[in-house]
Amino acid sequence: MDTMRLDLNLLLTLEALLTEQNVTKAAARLHLSQPAVSAQLNRLRDMFDDPLLIPARRGMTPTAKALELLAPLRESLEQLRQTLHSHQDFYPERANMTVTIACTDYTQAAIVMPLVVALRKKAPGVRIAVRHFNPALYEQQLASGEVDIALAAPDASKSHLRTCHLFDETYVLIGRRGHPLLQKNLPIETFVQLEHVIVSPGGGSFTTPIDDALATFGYKRNVVMSAATFLFVPQIVSMSDLVGLVPKRLMQVKPEQLTVIELPWLAEQFDVSQVWHERSHGHAGHRWIRDLIVELQL
Repeated sequence: MDTMRLDLNLLLTLEALLTEQNVTKAAARLHLSQPAVSAQLNRLRDMFDDPLLIPARRGMTPTAKALELLAPLRESLEQLRQTLHSHQDFYPERANMTVTIACTDYTQAAIVMPLVVALRKKAPGVRIAVRHFNPALYEQQLASGEVDIALAAPDASKSHLRTCHLFDETYVLIGRRGHPLLQKNLPIETFVQLEHVIVSPGGGSFTTPIDDALATFGYKRNVVMSAATFLFVPQIVSMSDLVGLVPKRLMQVKPEQLTVIELPWLAEQFDVSQVWHERSHGHAGHRWIRDLIVELQL
């Protein structure tokens, strides 16, 4: 059979004819006229080089070739229907899918961890694959399908990507419990004299936008260490007199060995959003995951 001549409508007609074994009933099932179905049956006979259905006393009788086709035809059409239907309706408790999320260590702890816990109850068949967030690559990864969702600050230069604001994050200062200089209402003069560990995701930098803000007021903090991840900071400050600024959500469950200080005078904050490509925007499963991420941040 020449598959270049294959027409999905013809296969739907063949399914109806083999089920009803009657041209009139098949036409009613397909909402077509009887002559139209008869014409399609002739095309099917030509394609398969077989009569497929032969006249009988009541209706029509399928040939051996037709009976051989019936089971795989039904299976293939049902799989196609389910695939098309899955993009419109999504049932979390029955879903089987993998969603790839690009994120930093911080957003993995603050957003992905609660998401995975929630999925075990709501959609146990949904798996999450975490990839390291790379600012230079995530646009390409979203377009190619390597990544489904990126957790990042929105980039005005990438306006073609879809975004959904999750929250504005602020910083808190952490140090070991019993640190002699940590106190509530810590003045900026004391803050800059402390020995700081900062986070430089790219590696090696000893300044952040916070240092730029401090410089405008004539202050410079004492940075003695540059770390690559926020998750390292609580560990190092708990065993030394170092202090560090970390996103507030990382301290929602405060370790007993740490002191957490809010700094009302520190106005620095950043936007955390989920970003995705148009290619996955209409997929019901991905839409449900994105909505769940928003719900978990409320």
